[in-house]
Amino acid sequence: MSVIRVLLADDEHLIRAAIATLLGLEPDIEVVAQVARGDEVVAAVAEHRPDVVVLDIEMPGADGLAVAEALPGQGVLILTSFGRPGYLRRALAAGVRGFLPKDSSADELATAIRKVHAGGRYLDPDLAASAMMAGESPLTERERDALALAARGAAVAEIAASLHLSEGTVRNYLSSAIGKLGAGNRITAIKTAQDMGWL
Repeated sequence: MSVIRVLLADDEHLIRAAIATLLGLEPDIEVVAQVARGDEVVAAVAEHRPDVVVLDIEMPGADGLAVAEALPGQGVLILTSFGRPGYLRRALAAGVRGFLPKDSSADELATAIRKVHAGGRYLDPDLAASAMMAGESPLTERERDALALAARGAAVAEIAASLHLSEGTVRNYLSSAIGKLGAGNRITAIKTAQDMGWL
């Protein structure tokens, strides 16, 4: 029986250790490496040559979606507390083949790893249905960038400097994003976009 080599990336030590322990009970799965930061994953993949990389989305250094984009052709499965429809769409666009919430059972995770290793896809059905119903993000790339910087507390002048735009243009992008999201203000627009996984 061939063994599926897995790399785990999650910044929560207790959760990462528990997942590793549970996967270690599977006769055909071996956790060959664990990392706590997104910016450590690519080097760990080069060193340990896993068959499947299991990534959290929110990690220091680099988020799981950015890491997935940096691993073309690699079997990647996202395991996250943030099961937002927009995240699933972005993950699929990045080439991710598996997407599960962290409240999945150990058996389901093992099944998903086997399916990803075999070249298939494994998506949480509830999340896939939500993503289909939610549709695509209505935001343009510039609107998203402006809103993302606003979400970090940046003022219009800072956003303008960061994006190399005029302050008036930034205000227009923010106003357009607020309108498209049906929000009454920037705070509500940010929350809506975050809840949908569009930021």
